[in-house]
Amino acid sequence: MMKKTIQLLFFFAAIVTAVSASAQGKDISEQLTNGKWINRSEGYVPIPTYNPQDVTPGEEPETVKRFKTFGFTDNNTFTLDSAKQRYSGKYRISGDEIILEFNPVVVTHLRGNMDPNTSSTDYRTVQETVTLADRSLYLTEDGKLRGDGFIYENYSGAVSGLFNFYEFSGFANVSWKHLMMMLVGLSFIFLAIRYEFEPLLLIPIGFGILIGNIPMFQAVDFNLRLGIYEPGSVMNILYQGVLQGWYPPLIFLGLGAMTDFSSLISNPKLMLLGAAAQIGIFLTFLGAIWLGFAPPEAGAIGIIGGADGPTAIFISSKLANGMNVMANGQVVQNLIGPIAIAAYSYMALVPVIQPPVIKLLTSKKERRIKMKPSRAVSKLEKILFPIIGLILTAYIAPSALPLLGMLFFGNLLKESGVTKRLANTASNALIDTITILLGITVGASTQADVFLTPSSIKIFALGAASFVIATAGGVAGAKLMNLFLKKGYKINPMIGACGVSAVPDSARVVQHMGLKEDPTNHLLMHAMAPNVSGVIGSAVAAGILLSFLM
Repeated sequence: MMKKTIQLLFFFAAIVTAVSASAQGKDISEQLTNGKWINRSEGYVPIPTYNPQDVTPGEEPETVKRFKTFGFTDNNTFTLDSAKQRYSGKYRISGDEIILEFNPVVVTHLRGNMDPNTSSTDYRTVQETVTLADRSLYLTEDGKLRGDGFIYENYSGAVSGLFNFYEFSGFANVSWKHLMMMLVGLSFIFLAIRYEFEPLLLIPIGFGILIGNIPMFQAVDFNLRLGIYEPGSVMNILYQGVLQGWYPPLIFLGLGAMTDFSSLISNPKLMLLGAAAQIGIFLTFLGAIWLGFAPPEAGAIGIIGGADGPTAIFISSKLANGMNVMANGQVVQNLIGPIAIAAYSYMALVPVIQPPVIKLLTSKKERRIKMKPSRAVSKLEKILFPIIGLILTAYIAPSALPLLGMLFFGNLLKESGVTKRLANTASNALIDTITILLGITVGASTQADVFLTPSSIKIFALGAASFVIATAGGVAGAKLMNLFLKKGYKINPMIGACGVSAVPDSARVVQHMGLKEDPTNHLLMHAMAPNVSGVIGSAVAAGILLSFLM
């Protein structure tokens, strides 16, 4: 009798325990399925193409905070949304434990296109089947979910939607780098409007910097198609004109249609001044190598010394595009943005940088030298010049043919006299359109996480040195030529500074300085000769560097 009584007690105890466990499980299930469980923590890399296997130890990228959300249903299934990647599975409750079993999910990894021979802008995709390890969670007395190293708090579906909205807003993704770059963009716009420093360039570039540094959501293997570096976005499509080198030749076409080479044709020896100023390019190339840049990167940086924005963009798109693989297996840096911004910045600062250098290297007597008026140039000479110029320069540096070909073609349209409509289109509507697109996209390419690097600081320092050296080289070249010229045929050394490609700003600076020394000394037309020669010279120098470094 006693034995049966004990068995009966054990049976009732088991039933009570089972009922209690069932009630507890039901209570936990009701809590789980009520709303969403959300955690926000550090550790997420905001780079769509990030691959941990490619990271050198000690060079891990910065991480940001992101939301991670669990959603549970009544039929024992759940979803986990982490950095816009969704995982799913089934859960079961054992005592106070919530055991999660994940389903396999196919993850599409995004990888950068490293083939310089393809014009495709899309990411390469690599698919991988991922199954997350099972994990256990539990509810705490304060109503939070713990167990996998994170703490999740419960919110309603509406609040969860607000969190999602916030995560995509600029307020959630802003950093001091974005604010610093926006300040740079506003400075460009201020200088362009207040002091009229290259407004046709600085306003589009400045506004582009603002566009490129609006903070936006970024995560591994996620393409929102908004930023300039995200394939498929409008800005990325427009940016292909920079990456593929379409815009610079079209700019040169417009320049050729706008330029009068008469001053150079009438006094061809002044072409030597344009060549002398290119010393800035080659010395900066050596300086960049000394600072640790790879030879292709150094070649692209050196062109800043020519003060020629389109040429700088053209050569950097070939040599420092972030895609080319060098002989040692290392990929070159993407320096297009820093190089372009540096080149255009120093072009805009010609009236600030060049006068002190010119005054330092010339005496008052030299600055007062009057040059003989240029001779008249016939129409035949003007027509033959672009044809002969193309053949000579292209044979020297075929790699610069896209630039030189378009420059001389545009000039032939102007000088032939029978293609006025084409010349007007090239020198007005076309070059204005390309200038807008080039300025906006180059500005937007200064996205803070790409632009604000130690390399950018070095590039700006090298650019300043390059511009000063180029100006000094041109002035020194003019002084050297004067040693071999008879009295009455001397060159005003100031025009040597115009050997850089900042057309016509350098010539205007020299004209202003000449009139300041002697109100009757007009140097503008003389200064235009080395100025336009500098455009040709920088393109030839770019072709030479490309021939050596491609």
